[in-house]
Amino acid sequence: MPQRFYPGNIYHLFNRGNDRHRIFLEAENYRFSLCRLAGFLKAAEVNLLAYCLMPNHYHMLVQLQDETDFSNVLRNFTSSYVKSFNKWHGRVGHLFQSNTRAKLVDDDKFLVHVCRYDHLNPVIAGLVELPEQWEYSDYRLWIDENAPATMANVSLRRLFFSTGDECRRFVLDYAAEMKTRAEVEKQLIW
Repeated sequence: MPQRFYPGNIYHLFNRGNDRHRIFLEAENYRFSLCRLAGFLKAAEVNLLAYCLMPNHYHMLVQLQDETDFSNVLRNFTSSYVKSFNKWHGRVGHLFQSNTRAKLVDDDKFLVHVCRYDHLNPVIAGLVELPEQWEYSDYRLWIDENAPATMANVSLRRLFFSTGDECRRFVLDYAAEMKTRAEVEKQLIW
């Protein structure tokens, strides 16, 4: 049974490559996916609040503005990307492990932590040292003081953080805590 989506709600969307394989093989795949996603979301009047595309999975935070069959929007976006990806790379079959999963984000504290988690994904995976080095997320907009306030992700950031630097410290403090925790856990395992 398809998930029900309601106007005004915020959802954390995520999906992963089938058998954990890569869903983005080259820079053009990332760019095409974002461009295609923007078109589908705009047509459905859905705001993209945060995102991070990883080599074998993605995270997105969206807010529905109006009543729409968003399950169908997601299915059409995914199908469109898979068809293009398969054509580019001479392959057939499933690309994703399952349908895009969606979790309702109905608490402000949870919302800001989901954004931080998504933006830290490339750091956690060891792809970059700092989240702003990963070009396939909107983290740079979250910390950019000159980003247009009319953008949904920038408006959301301003609800929780006075400045981009305050947001950056919130994200990096957690990254440092995670690194310390991982180092301690390594020492405890013999």
